[in-house]
Amino acid sequence: MLKERGRLCFSLASDQLIREARSPLRGQSMEMKTHRTPQDNGGISWGVGDSEQDDQLRENKSNVKKKKKKKSSGLEEGCQAVRPLSHPSDARCQWNVWVPRDISAMTNSCVVIPCTFMYPSGIRPYRGIHGIWYFGQPYPQLFPPVVFKSRTDVVHESYKGRTKLLGDLHQRNCTLLISNIGAEHSGRYYFRADLGGANIYTYQDFAELKVLDQPNVDIPEEIVSDESLELTCYAPDNCPEMTPEIQWMYTDYLPDPEFSTDYLQESNTAVLSSTLTFVPRPMHNGQLLGCRVYYPNTTLVYERLVSLDIKYSPRSVWVNVSSEVMEGSSVMLHCEVDSNPPPRISWIFGEQELLWDTASNLSLSLDDVTPASEGIYTCVGDNGYGVMNTSLYLAVKYPPREPVVNDSMTVLEGTSLALHCSTEGSPAPTLTWLKDGELVGTITADKLSVLDIMEITPQGDGQYRCLAENEHGRASSSLNITVECECLVILNSEEIDAPVLLEDSKCTVVREGVQCVCMATGNPEPVIEFYLPDQNITINETDSRYNFYTHTDGHMSTGMIKLREKGERFNNGGPAVNVHCSISNMYGRESVLLELQQESESKAAHQN
Repeated sequence: MLKERGRLCFSLASDQLIREARSPLRGQSMEMKTHRTPQDNGGISWGVGDSEQDDQLRENKSNVKKKKKKKSSGLEEGCQAVRPLSHPSDARCQWNVWVPRDISAMTNSCVVIPCTFMYPSGIRPYRGIHGIWYFGQPYPQLFPPVVFKSRTDVVHESYKGRTKLLGDLHQRNCTLLISNIGAEHSGRYYFRADLGGANIYTYQDFAELKVLDQPNVDIPEEIVSDESLELTCYAPDNCPEMTPEIQWMYTDYLPDPEFSTDYLQESNTAVLSSTLTFVPRPMHNGQLLGCRVYYPNTTLVYERLVSLDIKYSPRSVWVNVSSEVMEGSSVMLHCEVDSNPPPRISWIFGEQELLWDTASNLSLSLDDVTPASEGIYTCVGDNGYGVMNTSLYLAVKYPPREPVVNDSMTVLEGTSLALHCSTEGSPAPTLTWLKDGELVGTITADKLSVLDIMEITPQGDGQYRCLAENEHGRASSSLNITVECECLVILNSEEIDAPVLLEDSKCTVVREGVQCVCMATGNPEPVIEFYLPDQNITINETDSRYNFYTHTDGHMSTGMIKLREKGERFNNGGPAVNVHCSISNMYGRESVLLELQQESESKAAHQN
């Protein structure tokens, strides 16, 4: 029954009083607070007086009187007309006040604080009903600033000429008007009823006034690109003398903006609102919007600017263009990402994350680059609203490395060979095969070149070099090929390997003296020496007294000397010459006396 006993009592005129209090605010609602005595509600506090002890004593006396009259017909008659129809038997009137808990107004305008109060029906005011409005706190003994006082015009200096009681206290209407308000008037306002004698009561419920120097703009905590956005601007409308109007500023750049107005009640305060609706784009991030509140036919204008913080996924990732750098140099890779909020930027090479940071740009420094540094570098931007990436290719240029070729080898005549040459370089080098300094095969622009030699002949014997070249340098490697032939010499019906003296080997008398020529074949080619037994002299490459000359062509060797002295003559008048030719290789050695022919005989032989 406690809940029902605590219901508020209304006088016969209470509905009318509430309507009158709301009328200046065009329908503003108010909070209603109920106060019950400690005797009625188990010690619940319900208000304060001039002092805590005096007020408590007065209230206790009043409560005693009410208890004595509780069953009297006068109390029943005083509350009967205002009992709620659903609870006709237990509702009783108490000390109550109806004020808006929160109310706001613009600076230099005015505000009306609606107020309706009730007091126990057992109290009979004498000498009229008076009221006081306090600012800040409800305790008179602490001397709070007096906002309004019905008995006198003595008020706090900051409220002189600013306040007026719009309500009729005898009709229990305590509505207050405050004009030309400033920021210093923001705070709590308490009403105190004085019914004479001990019946003085300060209601603990208050109306808190907020004086604004700019309108409030309701902005969502998160604004996302391409999603519909609503911004609402509020202007309090609690001054009956002036009606505000709202205007949005800097909306020309917005795509298809829509505007709507509404009149609403917020925390028991009459508020005019204007809502701006549009779909923001990334380009609108950081743009300013403004709400202007003004009062027609006055100079009062209030503005509020807001900066749009629009969240959007990365819409562009910029990196260096693909580039070429020399081996051993340094390079800086730059990445910039356009997003809000700033993204987590990372540089990726292959499967490895090289560097990351939360920023709008990130640079990756590569020092002393090597061919292993060549490849695709990817910059990734991720800010939680989306992911975007862009890649570049870094090419590392370097001269050819030393080619890798076959080892030197000895092969039999008629063998087929494949000579390989491989190298690395950037750009890809050209590969050229040279034999004894002369071009063989074709020039290849690749990392591998193969020189095929089919059925090699003795002429294929020699040095083979692979030359690698590109615009940054050159390198080469060589190998030697020795071609062997298996020569069969039939001697005494036995087959042996040995050099063979050719029949053109001889000595010829010429004008300068005697010229001896020795020719032989073998594999490897034979070494030729001349021996003069009469003088016990051996003539070879280390002896130049006799114009020694030797020449090798494949497996054939030719040696030649010139003897200045013609020597003694035989009976036929010819010179006496005794020259031996020695031919040798690993398979054998032979020495032959060269036949001497006269120059005329030689010419005749050639003519025949």
